[in-house]
Amino acid sequence: MGLEGLLIFLLVGAVAGWLAGVIMKGYGFGLLGNIIVGIVGAFVAGLVLPMLGVVIGGGIIGSILHATIGAVILLFLIGLVRRG
Repeated sequence: MGLEGLLIFLLVGAVAGWLAGVIMKGYGFGLLGNIIVGIVGAFVAGLVLPMLGVVIGGGIIGSILHATIGAVILLFLIGLVRRG
């Protein structure tokens, strides 16, 4: 992965983490935390969505949407752990 790919990877993670924080209202973790949540969320979505038969198109928008869905799932699970 070149520098350009790494920057896109981080940008998608940051946007997805921020969007998930907005959707989940109050679960933002700052820029670095949002990047991590977005990247881990993309991994989670990569595992969960195919099991459910959900396919999202390619491209940057599809990547952001995919990572955002996974990040929302991740933040929901974090919220459950914090309460319990």
